[in-house]
Amino acid sequence: MGRVRVAIVGAGGWGTALAVMLAHHGREVALWARRSEHAGALRSTRVNATYLPKVALPESIQITDDLTDIAAAPFIILAVPSQALRQTWSALAPLLQSHHTIANAAKGLEIETGRRLSEVLSAGRCKVPAVNIAVLSGPNHAEEVGRGLPTTSVIAAGSPGTAESWQEVLMGSAFRVYTNDDVIGVELGGALKNVIALAAGICDGLGFGDNTKAALLTRGLAEMSRLGVAMGAHPLTFSGLSGMGDLIATCTSDHSRNTRAGRLIGQGQSVEAILAESAMVVEGVPTCRAALSLAAARNVDMPITQAVGDVLFEGKSPKQAVQELMARGPKDELGAILNPGPRSTDSCGC
Repeated sequence: MGRVRVAIVGAGGWGTALAVMLAHHGREVALWARRSEHAGALRSTRVNATYLPKVALPESIQITDDLTDIAAAPFIILAVPSQALRQTWSALAPLLQSHHTIANAAKGLEIETGRRLSEVLSAGRCKVPAVNIAVLSGPNHAEEVGRGLPTTSVIAAGSPGTAESWQEVLMGSAFRVYTNDDVIGVELGGALKNVIALAAGICDGLGFGDNTKAALLTRGLAEMSRLGVAMGAHPLTFSGLSGMGDLIATCTSDHSRNTRAGRLIGQGQSVEAILAESAMVVEGVPTCRAALSLAAARNVDMPITQAVGDVLFEGKSPKQAVQELMARGPKDELGAILNPGPRSTDSCGC
């Protein structure tokens, strides 16, 4: 493909890892940091000490805090926290034209509106058509991508051409990318697994074992799929990289800040203290609140997500939440999976 110019908005761990990976693949890369002092530190040290330590930034990566530098690139990756996406997009969108192609790499839901992040990008008066927006998701820990460890991901877009263009840009010897046309499912899988990761961490903090975690992941995947289908996703998407793959990677890894936060909650620390001390956003917390609203609006049963919400927002003890989950009435395992209800047609599939 030659040297393609790719710009990454957001110099956190994931944005930095993507910049390093793409630079090693021979792409011309620009990395945008919101704060000028952060950009200056990255330029001088060539290491993101706060978000991705011990990974050197190649000299070829241009570091900037000016969004006009980003608009010079035809391919733009958004890697900012989900709740900051709208503000960042409002500043960037007026600089863009129809030839720009956008891939959102953040995982979450907008808490105030319950919108998926691609819906946030497609809403309002911006110059980038919805057909040029894609979603990147999958079992992708920034720490491992930055080190060049073998990784797979999925790029979803409503336009096959958009997905294939991004596939070609992102693919490399250590980063394999699959395409998918189910934007809703890919996006929800990446967002909702963070809630289940909080639950997995809580179980670890309570001292539970492998049996507990296996059950949690299995039933967590089932309720992720239920909400996804109700919102218009294809159920099989949740068996793929952005569903089961990301769920396994997140719930079983020390790299996951959501799992780490859950573990501390299970050990008795307060949610407020954990969030205050975290250098990075714990996306599962706002996503849990948004997911509960979406589930209530569609009459979708999400008992694990509800239990996590009770612990996070209602002050319920983790032990009590687990006891109530175990005491739920008897269920048929296949019933909810095979008959999750009709797929919605009112959600944007851009």
